[in-house]
Amino acid sequence: MIYSRVLHFHKHFINCSKVKAAIRCDEHIVIAAACRKHSVRFKSSDPAGQSAQERQRQHMARGLPKQKPILGVKQVVVVASGKGGVGKSTTAVNLALGLTANDSSKSVGLLDADIYGPSIPKLMNLRGNPELTDKNLMRPLVNYGVLCMSMGFLVEETAPIVWRGLMVMSAIERLLRQVEWGQLDYLVIDMPPGTGDVQLSITQNIPISGAVIVSTPQDIALLDARRGAEMFRKVNVPVSIYSFPFSALHLLADVIR
Repeated sequence: MIYSRVLHFHKHFINCSKVKAAIRCDEHIVIAAACRKHSVRFKSSDPAGQSAQERQRQHMARGLPKQKPILGVKQVVVVASGKGGVGKSTTAVNLALGLTANDSSKSVGLLDADIYGPSIPKLMNLRGNPELTDKNLMRPLVNYGVLCMSMGFLVEETAPIVWRGLMVMSAIERLLRQVEWGQLDYLVIDMPPGTGDVQLSITQNIPISGAVIVSTPQDIALLDARRGAEMFRKVNVPVSIYSFPFSALHLLADVIR
């Protein structure tokens, strides 16, 4: 009697062991199959000859806004600097005036993207509020044959603009998309100094023909200018660096070319 119970228990134990072994075997098969499936999937997503740098570029591009041209504008040239006070706004104004003087048949616009410190109203001798069209678009103010738009036209001359980042980005979007430029051959954008949200947003949202980096010859200023140039290179914008004093005719020739 006892022997039969022991024999029954032994058979039951052997059967359970076989079942557990089979389960473990099935699990290993399933896991191995899943690994093979994922390895095939990963290999298929990596085309032959694709470099790691290319894969990184594609990964960085995911989720970025698609560039949309400004209505009626053929070419956009941005004038930037690593530091403030190096003559960036003066260069932007001279570039816009030079493009107009070089060929009177070309229409040129000047956009002041420096929200906190707009200089275009003073440099272009303009003041007043822009009128609105029937489509609720702002009409640029005009002087010397150049169409101009700036945050300085929308606030008092001595009023400080104490805004957080989201309000600044909203203002940039309005200056880019809600201005009646008409048909422009060139739009020169006077960028704020540095490499912050405004620079990144503009370069990611609109196609840019080229960037002009302005600097003074001091080592510290040139160091920041190189940082600004590297930012534009990373977003595939052609860059030229100019250090004062430089030839305005040389700059104009580079932009036209």
